[in-house]
Amino acid sequence: MTNAPSPPLRIAWFIWSLGAFFYLLGFFHRVAPAVMTEELMREFDISAGALGQLSAVYFYSYVAMQIPTGIIADTWGPRRLLSTGAWVATVGTILFALSPAMFWVGMGRLLIGGAVAVAFVGLLKLANSWFPPQYYAMVSGMALFFGIIGAVFAGNPLRLLMDHYSRRTVMLFVAALSVAIGIAIRLFVRDYPHEKGYADLATCGIGCGETRRTPIVAGILEVCRNRNTLLLLVIPGSLAGSVLTFCGLWGVPYLVTHHDLSTSRAAVVTSAVLVALALAGPIFGWLSDRWGKRKPLFIIGCALTLTAFAIAFFATALPLTALVVVLLIAGFSSGSMILTFAFAKESVPGRLSGTVSGVINMGVMIGPMVLQPAVGWMLDRQWQGQTQAGVRIYDLAAYQAGFSMMLAWIALALILLFFTRETHCRQTV
Repeated sequence: MTNAPSPPLRIAWFIWSLGAFFYLLGFFHRVAPAVMTEELMREFDISAGALGQLSAVYFYSYVAMQIPTGIIADTWGPRRLLSTGAWVATVGTILFALSPAMFWVGMGRLLIGGAVAVAFVGLLKLANSWFPPQYYAMVSGMALFFGIIGAVFAGNPLRLLMDHYSRRTVMLFVAALSVAIGIAIRLFVRDYPHEKGYADLATCGIGCGETRRTPIVAGILEVCRNRNTLLLLVIPGSLAGSVLTFCGLWGVPYLVTHHDLSTSRAAVVTSAVLVALALAGPIFGWLSDRWGKRKPLFIIGCALTLTAFAIAFFATALPLTALVVVLLIAGFSSGSMILTFAFAKESVPGRLSGTVSGVINMGVMIGPMVLQPAVGWMLDRQWQGQTQAGVRIYDLAAYQAGFSMMLAWIALALILLFFTRETHCRQTV
């Protein structure tokens, strides 16, 4: 279709945004346990370690699905991938809502994690197909923005709903939303512009719908032989893991216990940190595209995150206002992790964009998968035997010991960033 016009940006944004709403829902599921800690611990009589494992089950299946998702996205297309994921997530949400036993609640989380795992890679494939290349980093940042909005809804708004409705009722409503999102994606999303009568963009690959296929194992090996890919597999998990471990599970009980906040006010603080992260995504992407570099901005963001979290956890005399400011800085600077996806995509051949996105997103999600239960394990090791209304209470030293694991990983990531190769915001191979 050589005389067809290029797709208008309004059409590209509309198609992309339908997938983004599914990603928003996936982030909601990721963070929701943070405001359900007391209900879940009381309902199923579990410790911090068990709760951390329940929350992390989501990440086990999420991480396991990343490489298969990248391969399927390159061969099956994002439309079928995203809509099917939304419907499978519906089943998992119903299971999480209605199951009376801990095992089946965990199975629901496992199913949800595997289903929503397709969302981010699907969005990156749509961005690659529907937007000019100079938009890629910024659109990736907008994806993070949508995701974090979902996490914000899983904060104080979810807490307010749970003050009036049961956990089970709220999650059944979320299941209904998932069904609707899947239907909208199947009806309106198309994998490539030529499917709506527009000219395909060069960023789609070799002929878009008829791309040259690389054998699956060969593609994975080609991606993993790249030095940037290997380093970027480790680096972003530190930032994503730290923010999602704090805001998605342990931040609320920490702020309630050691900063005398109510559960709802603590949820507001953690939600504000996630909002800062959401705003940072498109800003870091835009700045990087304008600067023409990925590496220096990523190093700055990582260093700021390490410093801010260290101050928040160990400067115990901070007044509440100063603590909130420092946490907001940590949340904003951790948004630099969004550069990982453009950085990695530019380091491998364009035909492997889905595969490398899956590999890198697996690295991102390894962070919370490891850190959430690890912090819970450390809290249980440091527990002094205190309880309140049937829920364990952990002292400041316990939280500092747990959060130190987050800081150690961020410090390692900062060192590894210096060994990456700059791509100068263009495809290098």
